[in-house]
Amino acid sequence: MTEPLLVLENVTKNYGAIQALRGISFSIGKGEVVALLGDNGAGKSTLVKIIAGGLEPSSGRMLFEGKEFLAKSPAEAKAAGIETVYQDLSLCTNVDVVANFFMGREITRKVLGIPILDERAMEAVVGKALASAGTRIPSLRTNVEHLSGGQRQAIELNRFVHWGGKLVLLDEPFAALGVEQTRRGLEMIRQVANQGIGVVIITHIMQQAFQVADRIVVIRQGVVAGDVARNKTSPDAVINMITGETLAGAGPAG
Repeated sequence: MTEPLLVLENVTKNYGAIQALRGISFSIGKGEVVALLGDNGAGKSTLVKIIAGGLEPSSGRMLFEGKEFLAKSPAEAKAAGIETVYQDLSLCTNVDVVANFFMGREITRKVLGIPILDERAMEAVVGKALASAGTRIPSLRTNVEHLSGGQRQAIELNRFVHWGGKLVLLDEPFAALGVEQTRRGLEMIRQVANQGIGVVIITHIMQQAFQVADRIVVIRQGVVAGDVARNKTSPDAVINMITGETLAGAGPAG
């Protein structure tokens, strides 16, 4: 693997006497999909929030693109190219696809010296971005509230890629989607990774992890209980890591 995109070194998080994370260390490469697995309360969401600037670690350090990194807020992480896509997404449902894609980054043109939105230019950019990713939406002027969960997710991921995203964190992204929408979502994750973007996906569904991930990292009771290449392990072995029956193959994937 080339130089890692993100490196975590002994990251901890304490809430008083409670240790949510007890020393997490692993790395994520450019264009790599890492499935983050573990039982409820293992520390997965806490770790994702630390990476994305939602929480500060109690100790440890992170390196992003080879430099010391600690986002003080989600906005700071986003500016660096790190973003989280949650189950409920972060789209405004009462406006259309184009408005969501350009939220805060609108293209304007001047008419009699007054800046107005260049709707035609923005629609052309969105249409091209979605088409290149194979995302089909009948009308870009449809309000997001009328789109399916899979279409909404596609908009958010395409927006992330278009605006120069480098690492995307997906927290249970397919929990509310049907079989076909999940299949398309998994395909899109591979497309995103193929553009050199790092992907971390939290999922409770083992089949999804084995379908899309290059590497599987298991967290158990706040520590890394397994870090293995997907093609060098099995669902049964991963389940054993999650439940604590074995720590075999728990070292970093080679």
